[in-house]
Amino acid sequence: MGSLTSYLPIFVLFILGFLFAALSIVASKLLAPKRPTTAKEAPYECGIVPTYELPQRFPVRFYLVAMIFVIFDIEVIFLFPWAVVYNSLGTFGLVEIIVFSLAVFFSFIYLIANGALDWGPIKVQRPASESAPRTTSSTVRRVSSNNEAA
Repeated sequence: MGSLTSYLPIFVLFILGFLFAALSIVASKLLAPKRPTTAKEAPYECGIVPTYELPQRFPVRFYLVAMIFVIFDIEVIFLFPWAVVYNSLGTFGLVEIIVFSLAVFFSFIYLIANGALDWGPIKVQRPASESAPRTTSSTVRRVSSNNEAA
């Protein structure tokens, strides 16, 4: 029974958090004025009034980069406690953090290899048979200097 009483403050904190959220939502619904206008229902973007409708939604890559950012934030969060108790962990702690870092690093390499961070237009590769062979005369542009022009 003694171990359950140590969790009582955490349980009370969860109940208070839930009650605060629920009461805030209920109070907002009951006390808010209900006079909708077109200006109130318009989307708000950093103080800029939208003049046209966007042609498309955000690309999925935007959310993918955000999730990758969160993954690396979590890695940093795990590295901080490890650094605090590094001396007491010894070799075991060092090996574990190396394995963890390698797993995150190789997943990052996998994401880069699959183009998760490519934001530009999709690059289309032409087959080698269609393209002319590259030579110095076809790829290097000669620019005359000012001395030669005179």
